[in-house]
Amino acid sequence: MTTGPVPQPRPGEVLVQVRAVSVNGGELAIRAGRLRPFSGKRFPKRMGIDLVGEVVAPENSRFAAGDLVWGGLPRRLGSAAEYVAVPAERLDHVPAGLDAVQAAALPVGTTAITALRDMAALAPGERLLVRGATGGVGYIAVQLGKAMGAHVTGLASANNLDLVTELGAHEAIDYRAPGDLGSFDVIFDTVGTGLPTFRRLLTRHGRMVAIAFDLDRPVRSLGYIAAHAMRRGRWVRGFSGNPTASLLAELGRWVDAGAIRPQVDRVFPLADIAAAHRALEQGGVQGKIVVQIA
Repeated sequence: MTTGPVPQPRPGEVLVQVRAVSVNGGELAIRAGRLRPFSGKRFPKRMGIDLVGEVVAPENSRFAAGDLVWGGLPRRLGSAAEYVAVPAERLDHVPAGLDAVQAAALPVGTTAITALRDMAALAPGERLLVRGATGGVGYIAVQLGKAMGAHVTGLASANNLDLVTELGAHEAIDYRAPGDLGSFDVIFDTVGTGLPTFRRLLTRHGRMVAIAFDLDRPVRSLGYIAAHAMRRGRWVRGFSGNPTASLLAELGRWVDAGAIRPQVDRVFPLADIAAAHRALEQGGVQGKIVVQIA
């Protein structure tokens, strides 16, 4: 492993010594060259989207040297490093009681907040279906949906159904043999395949938020999302998570309230980040795979 120079923060940025990052599905696709139209054709690519670390050079009144913070880089990779310069508006303090590894399993929860609260406007008593309910974002969506008062159904592999229930889902169902699932007011999709099939499960005024698309049929999949995004009912909308300080603060409040807890599957050192990627590719992950930097 090579070591580069410590980055010099620009105005508005905070220098952070990274302690841990998580592995995200989008990184696997970018690394494999499956998202070249979006990520560019130049390789190798840096890895890491979110991060947890200690503030080195604050340059901002919100932070002091030594503060443990979490956040992410604005729509780019590269947080899997010893030091990164991060815009201050992309960081917030880690809730008390979490260490760096635990905290690294949570920043993607801002994606679940955006999807369920801001986009789908999930209301108490509504029926929520989470596809990929024990994945890196899905496991947080299950907890958040429960905390927001929804009736939560989680789809996951048969080996992970006990965890879906532990996370608070009212129903845990094997995605390979789902049977008659019924109808849902909101569907949160972290898988991306078979969107037309699941859209049929929406109620008349149902909403589907997808944070993934079919990588084998990207044009068709993204076209389907675009074609149904503007409908008044039974719409399908996609987006890419982009954590901000306000979203991170909201996530922290849910954590402090005990509504959301971290779920760490495995921890790898930075030198073994390739093994961490292989572990996520193999599937069956419960929560987050974390890469520890220090």
